[in-house]
Amino acid sequence: MQFKRKQLTDEKLLDIYKQLLTPRLIEEKMLILLRQNKISKWFSGIGQEAISVGATLALENDEYILPMHRNLGVFTSRGIPLNRLFSQFQGKMQGFTKGRDRSFHFGTNEYHIVGMISHLGPQLGVADGIALANKISQEEKATLVFSGDGGSSEGDFHEALNVAAVWDLPVIFMIENNGYGLSTPSNEQFKFKNFIDKGPGYGMEAVKVDGNNVLEVYHAVEAASKKIRKKPQPILMEAMTFRMRGHEEASGTKYVPQELFDEWAKKDPVNNYEAYLLKEGVINEQEVADLRAEIKAQINEGLDIASKDVYPIVKAQDQVDDMFQQHDQQLIEPSGKKSDKRFVDAISDALNQSLEKYPELVIMGQDVAEYGGVFKITEGFVDKFGKDRIRNTPLCESAIIGVGLGMSIKKQKSVIEMQFADFVTCGFNQIVNNLAKSHYRWQQNADVVVRMPTGAGVAAGPFHSQSNEAWFFHTPGLKIVYPSNPEEAKGLLNAAIEDPNPVMFFEHKALYRSITSEVADDYYTTEIGKAKIIQEGTDLTLVTYGMGVHWAKEAMNDFPDISVELIDLRTLLPWDKETIAASIKKTGKVFIFNEDCLTGSISGEISAWVAENCFNDLDAPIMREGSLDTPVPFNSELEKDFLPKERIKDKIKALAEF
Repeated sequence: MQFKRKQLTDEKLLDIYKQLLTPRLIEEKMLILLRQNKISKWFSGIGQEAISVGATLALENDEYILPMHRNLGVFTSRGIPLNRLFSQFQGKMQGFTKGRDRSFHFGTNEYHIVGMISHLGPQLGVADGIALANKISQEEKATLVFSGDGGSSEGDFHEALNVAAVWDLPVIFMIENNGYGLSTPSNEQFKFKNFIDKGPGYGMEAVKVDGNNVLEVYHAVEAASKKIRKKPQPILMEAMTFRMRGHEEASGTKYVPQELFDEWAKKDPVNNYEAYLLKEGVINEQEVADLRAEIKAQINEGLDIASKDVYPIVKAQDQVDDMFQQHDQQLIEPSGKKSDKRFVDAISDALNQSLEKYPELVIMGQDVAEYGGVFKITEGFVDKFGKDRIRNTPLCESAIIGVGLGMSIKKQKSVIEMQFADFVTCGFNQIVNNLAKSHYRWQQNADVVVRMPTGAGVAAGPFHSQSNEAWFFHTPGLKIVYPSNPEEAKGLLNAAIEDPNPVMFFEHKALYRSITSEVADDYYTTEIGKAKIIQEGTDLTLVTYGMGVHWAKEAMNDFPDISVELIDLRTLLPWDKETIAASIKKTGKVFIFNEDCLTGSISGEISAWVAENCFNDLDAPIMREGSLDTPVPFNSELEKDFLPKERIKDKIKALAEF
């Protein structure tokens, strides 16, 4: 192993040694604590420390790093107090997640680190988002994100590299190639020999380094970061290395040939760098011993402090309160001149005015720029706001949703358009595991609105017509908004963009150009979480949302003698329990229906709540209706039968007569 110090001073070489030695000694202590059952799990990075340490020290302290579970050296090299790390490992309150997540599954803006989630790939898109925010604001900053060779098989890897290349983002993608994805060797993971072969295919520079040579890693990352600060572009860096322990301690290493351990033991990053410093006279044996003793004392001191830290107090309300960033919505009532607007115009109006109100807001989606989106909602926006803020994206929903979270970390807002709500499946993981859980895990809000053109009735078939709001209704940490008319659409979308938390915003495609109403021209907001009584009544309560509101109005014309109280939920999560309960107390009967397939739909959860909390006020069984439990058919006659529009009339009649 050849070390090249270049212009590094003896002082810098010694600092690198201390930073390299620290994670090794911590790991040795953690392995003891694991056997003593004082920590629950450990993912060892022994043998790979040079990558984390060399890369971190080469960057500026305010440049973000997105590490994985084998990058302890990133956290220690950034100067995180050891007692806080140890509290994190033990699930205590002075950690970074209040006991809600383990090991390195956390982030800290104070130290400019964003930790992983277990799905391995999603952090790559988040890195793109941080880099995009830096580029738009013209900050000359690099971002570095780690991936293992196994994790590179995830689709997120391809999506993130492709987006970074297309957008010329200043990101270093550091691939730690240790030859195994858990127990699966590289030849069963991919066909190519080296990751640097992939770089040209993405249109980016690729660099290969000896991942066990800390100075080689340091110089490579330093050169790459200097380059991309001045001229934003992504760089793929492959660090060749080997892990000397199992994937995690419980998995063992029986699947690895012993000769590989023997070979790589000779390349140990700590021992070889230490030998180099001794040979060069930068340090002597006594100084090595003193430094080891000093670091061990710091570790023991950190453990002593962490031992006095408390575990979380089990209090359910504290958990619920931390799901969202605090946001006290200040309503802006509609005022001034009104004009007739279609649903699609109201959405466009809200986006336009929010872009004016929030200069940090960016709209992203397929074909949203010059083309104006497939529904022409953002038509003309590029001319007014520019392509930095109205961004066409490649076909990669997961990466772009990750970009939204990355931009939130840099305190920027984003609206992401799913071309059709059906396509959100390709970004599902980012929404339910990253956006939704981020604030709960480490108090990082996700200031992202995902626009969802949804619904049937347009003869578009199974993949452009689904009502999939219930998929997200089950996910704590998300808000779900679903307006039924132009006035609500504008006010609720403005409110959703204003809200610093993740909002799924559903827009029924069949309403875009079919309904028109008077809408205030000026900016205003509508309360999120509050239902609206469309019509008061005394005989029965009808609860619905979206297109269901219009079906209900039409059905009510067939029953002029029935006094129906019609409630438009408007917000599905959180939904307005108080308004529904008060209505049932008055009418004694309730019918809940939605366009979504009946089984597993939102109406079922509302029905269960009503049965438990309003039973004494009910004079009849709770009734429900929804679409058939089949995919949405293409043929218009089949689609009519699929939808519940006609069936709800029978339920209204039956409930009224009960």
